Amino acid sequence: MGTSKEVPTRISGSSVRRLSRYYRTLDRVQKQGMSHISSQELAERNGVTSAQVRKDLSTFGTFGKRGLGYPVDSLKDAIAGILGLDRQWPVILVGVGNIGQALLRYGQFRRQGFHIVAGFDVAPDKIGTSIDGVPIYRMERLPDLVAEKEVEIGILSVPAPDAQAVCERMGEAGILAILNCAPITLETPEGVTVRYEDMSIELETLSYALTRGGLQEG
Repeated sequence: MGTSKEVPTRISGSSVRRLSRYYRTLDRVQKQGMSHISSQELAERNGVTSAQVRKDLSTFGTFGKRGLGYPVDSLKDAIAGILGLDRQWPVILVGVGNIGQALLRYGQFRRQGFHIVAGFDVAPDKIGTSIDGVPIYRMERLPDLVAEKEVEIGILSVPAPDAQAVCERMGEAGILAILNCAPITLETPEGVTVRYEDMSIELETLSYALTRGGLQEG
């Protein structure tokens, strides 16, 4: 496949998101029986330039050969390793409202190696139940279960007024990475990485694209 470099400790979030998109593209073409894919085709399928594809991949090593393109199987495996998808990740979810319940039922998480092992809520009618096989606990159990199941990733899907306090409790419990679905920017506890999944912002981005004639990828 080529040579690999020592994985850099930090790259931009936009680079990671592009790698994720490349991985999904490689998964699709692999299922279609393709053995190789060019940087141009990988770029066209992801709305970027072939130079961007080569730049993103060159950060981690040399893949493929000129004139032959990238071998789909080995490049997919390499990106899986870069993204940490070559292992299983236990995940907890806090806030079992409509969004939280939808996320608990989202099977793609499991297929990608992210297993939600516990949900947490304050509503008495939810505590002690299970959703799609995931047990729901009271918030007081959070530290014990994070430690017991060695969880580092958490999903935060509580109402905005509660999000900051819950984020801090998650950090105190030992969660090191949080996907925040609440429509609020959080003050991040030291040592905790937070990513945002805000549908309002994404819709506003689409609104901008329609109003201004598109977006520039980057």
